[in-house]
Amino acid sequence: MKKVVEFKKLHPDAILPDYAHEGDAGMDLYSIQEDEIAPLSWKLIPTGLACKLPHGTNGEVRSKSGIALKNGVFVLNTPGTVDENYRGEIGVILYNLNTKEPFFIKKGQKIAQFVINAIEYVNTTEVDELDQTSRGEGGFGSSGLGKNKK
Repeated sequence: MKKVVEFKKLHPDAILPDYAHEGDAGMDLYSIQEDEIAPLSWKLIPTGLACKLPHGTNGEVRSKSGIALKNGVFVLNTPGTVDENYRGEIGVILYNLNTKEPFFIKKGQKIAQFVINAIEYVNTTEVDELDQTSRGEGGFGSSGLGKNKK
């Protein structure tokens, strides 16, 4: 059985998120206003929606691949996190990486994806040592370039 996410329209022009295709991971989020993002700038774009997520979940606001590829515009803090206890408006921080052209947003345009994830809640504890692994402390490129090393 599917979990239910309750959405409240905070603006009359808000559009409820929906899946474009069966099997999609993300629901589309829509802008409630026309806007413009200058080159190399970012802006908070309102969706006009608030939601109540099921216990043990969060929502992630992610970039739309088509907008990123065609326009160089993406969600700046990707993924943006919507906690289950947050009841304010879902906003999308879009960044225009284009150095010359502004990005124009139309009212009702798909601007991001909203993915619901299960969250594992854990307890933390301090230890003096961690177990050793083959990777150890290697990070940030420590695994190399793989088969295509040049």
